[in-house]
Amino acid sequence: MTDPLTTPMRPFNASLPMALLRARESAMRLFRPMLADHDLTEQQWRVLRALTAFSDSDDAPDAGDLAARTFLLSPSLSRILTNLEERQLIERRPAESDNRRSLIELTDAGRELVRAVAPESEELYAVIESSFGTDRLRRLLQELDELARIEFDLTDE
Repeated sequence: MTDPLTTPMRPFNASLPMALLRARESAMRLFRPMLADHDLTEQQWRVLRALTAFSDSDDAPDAGDLAARTFLLSPSLSRILTNLEERQLIERRPAESDNRRSLIELTDAGRELVRAVAPESEELYAVIESSFGTDRLRRLLQELDELARIEFDLTDE
């Protein structure tokens, strides 16, 4: 077995996962106070935001769809959904095709909250764009999207 302390590794600061975490933390420092003003956690906002993508369609997501879209583990998502449901920001209804599945939708109160938060969120994006550059941010998002779509093959050939 190889000793990780003697195996040459890239510098810690050049680690892609750490760079992504640093960038995420930098961005979230802008958003956290605004979300707190609306009594929302990052994860709750992520769920509400994801649900807005379904608002214009008849295809409400189930918990599995939301977990995949928001990158939340099922136990965490379950707690978040319970909280949002208790606050009457979302509602669950049985799927017509399978009563074992619950479909999740924003309530009117949930939509109103998203409408209240959205302009403030966009103002913070404008701060990022003015500091980082609109074109650079667009390119960064494209690059990250391309990286996220790669299916790495870790099998030995």
